[in-house]
Amino acid sequence: MYQLIIRNAQIANPDGSSFESDLACNQGRIEKIAPEISTDAVEQIDAEGQLLLPGVIDPQVHFREPGGDERENLASGSRAAVRGGVTSFLEMPNCKPPTTDQEQLSWKIDRASKTSVANFGFFIGATSGNLRSLNDAQPACGIKIFMGSSTGDLLVDDEKHLDQIFGNGNRLIAVHAEDETRIQDRTKSLLDGNENPDYSIHSIIRDPQTALIAT
Repeated sequence: MYQLIIRNAQIANPDGSSFESDLACNQGRIEKIAPEISTDAVEQIDAEGQLLLPGVIDPQVHFREPGGDERENLASGSRAAVRGGVTSFLEMPNCKPPTTDQEQLSWKIDRASKTSVANFGFFIGATSGNLRSLNDAQPACGIKIFMGSSTGDLLVDDEKHLDQIFGNGNRLIAVHAEDETRIQDRTKSLLDGNENPDYSIHSIIRDPQTALIAT
């Protein structure tokens, strides 16, 4: 007997085609795919011809906990993700306070263990002050570098510090590539004398050239 059988589903292929079949699971793992599975199951779901896809992994989410819980948190964000077919997420470190040390990483993991309905992982954020401990924070899915200013002290734009991270990194490194000097120069020129700036200047300050310079 299987724990779960999903019947009459359109199962998606990598090439975009699909085929009608049943799918059986035990212990959270797919054990059989066949046009008609005659074995019983603890739970059975009739998909009624709906498309059955693998769970999506979102490698860049921003659930604003801690520090921005009124907008979203790990509980609400993970539920929205699962509702849309995302079953695993990797979260960025630019919350308040940012995830830049073992204490904050452990807090997030503990919080997610209690409130998230999806699988999860967290990046450790690089700063000029934590370069030596970046590889020690556990368990982190990777290191996130912000070359353009972000939350708190999440900024690494010194080439020596960047070389140190890339030269000593033994885990995945993700980079937010923007040139900080260009950001500051364009911010100053656009805000000087502008008494009522609006959100539209964001994409002007952080334009494509800002990313190209840092790449």
